[in-house]
Amino acid sequence: MQTAALRDLGLGGEWSYEAIEVAPDDFEELVRGMEGEGFAGANVTVPHKLAALAVADSASPAANGIGAANTLSFADGRIAAFNTDASGILGALPVSPEGRRALVLGAGGSARAAIWALAGAGAKVCVWNRTSERAARLADELGGSVVEPDPGTGTLPLERFDLVLNATSVGLNDASHPGTDLKALRLDDDGFHEGHLVMDLVYGAAPTQLLAAAAAGGASVVDGLEVLVHQGAASLRIWTGRTPSVEVMRSAARES
Repeated sequence: MQTAALRDLGLGGEWSYEAIEVAPDDFEELVRGMEGEGFAGANVTVPHKLAALAVADSASPAANGIGAANTLSFADGRIAAFNTDASGILGALPVSPEGRRALVLGAGGSARAAIWALAGAGAKVCVWNRTSERAARLADELGGSVVEPDPGTGTLPLERFDLVLNATSVGLNDASHPGTDLKALRLDDDGFHEGHLVMDLVYGAAPTQLLAAAAAGGASVVDGLEVLVHQGAASLRIWTGRTPSVEVMRSAARES
């Protein structure tokens, strides 16, 4: 999708986007040498997002607030860190989260970005994680509260929320174990209704079980690929100073 965007901007002859695999022990050395190799910046994925923030000379408010970086920019011998995961989440939402009751599932790096973004945009955020202590720490740090499954049903009270966002790794399709995703997330597949907006940061060739159940109940759904496109567009703006076409990037991502 980045290559398609660069080509659409007329930068295809000057710029390229490539994947580089690096072990954690070699991450800092690699990053510090990238400007000298001609790189303008880099996207950073797990497990390097904390290290990306630590190696930077400066950081955006989002990167500092979330405590992790997924985008680096190199200029004049300095490294700047950004986090476009938060803006990607907000950009992918079809409505403003302001005033909405949001449930974030998870307590990892993606959940941190989601909570920071939603709370900063005016949502009332509740957090659930399989480990309650992790959810409590995250809620206290980023602004929110913890929600627990109903003792009687063992499921989370979906009727209390307008927006549900899955920021866990649960959601990869497993045809041999239908319904296990929703059980792992403590969700009732009959609990979704027309007023819900459901976002799953997991993406793949087919809808996750969460999004399939939500859509069947009449909820509006947003998949992780849409979030990926929006965060990628934000990264490209940082590196090039140009605004890429989200439509071009979306088309390329969904065709790949």
